[in-house]
Amino acid sequence: MSGNIRKAAVAGMFYPDDPAQLRAVVDGFLSQVPVEGPAPKAIIVPHAGYQFSGPVAASAYAQLAPLRDRIHRVVLLGPSHRVPLRGIAAPTWDFFETPLGNVEVDQGTLARLQSLPQVGYLDSPHQLEHSLEVHLPFLQSVFERFTLVPLVVGETSPGEVSEVLETLWGGDETLIVVSSDLSHYHSYPVAKELDSNTTRNIETLDYRHIGYDDACGRNPVNGLLYLAEKRGLKVTTLDLRNSGDTAGPRDRVVGYGAYAITLGTGEKHVAIDRDAVDMS
Repeated sequence: MSGNIRKAAVAGMFYPDDPAQLRAVVDGFLSQVPVEGPAPKAIIVPHAGYQFSGPVAASAYAQLAPLRDRIHRVVLLGPSHRVPLRGIAAPTWDFFETPLGNVEVDQGTLARLQSLPQVGYLDSPHQLEHSLEVHLPFLQSVFERFTLVPLVVGETSPGEVSEVLETLWGGDETLIVVSSDLSHYHSYPVAKELDSNTTRNIETLDYRHIGYDDACGRNPVNGLLYLAEKRGLKVTTLDLRNSGDTAGPRDRVVGYGAYAITLGTGEKHVAIDRDAVDMS
């Protein structure tokens, strides 16, 4: 396979680096989740190590089974953990590597964003970023073949993110995935209360009240909720747990939620004001 490749950065740390073991782990998570309700247009999913957030992420990815042969493009947005960033970074790589194989980057689709001032090509935010990478094995397990539109989101307004999502929204062939954990390093009861409040805000599309302490991926989350409100979409909570429920102690936990965004009867195309509700 020719072309420049973004090498896997967290294989063997956040998830297994052995292909057979990785496939078994992901399939095991997915097999535990029933498929219920309408297939989502977008999902919000956590991005921690698989032993911590994998079961929660699987609750969303399992809902994509009916779309296995329909989805051909995945737009994947996650926060920047390692590189300070204003705006949204697109990569120059042609492929993203995982132990399950290389995923082709849809550079043709990324080129459609060149006219948006909040988007630029910058590889450094992607180089070691786990918030996108950990989702690729799930996507490779759910779909036969797809191209990837990977975007690392820094300081942006909901309107700026929404404008990008509107540009990439597409039709039945396109899935939107937003990567975010919830609260970080609180005690178990405090985290449950905080994450329940954040979940209510997500369900009611209240992007105005989701801040840094609520979700590390609050910028892409809020942009998706902003667009969901404009389009008349619906958010359903699929799972809400934390590391104290899955694989860790309960004195300092990280919260994880999985949410499905489905088309509503009022779904429509809207014009987006990129400067609207600038929360940065």
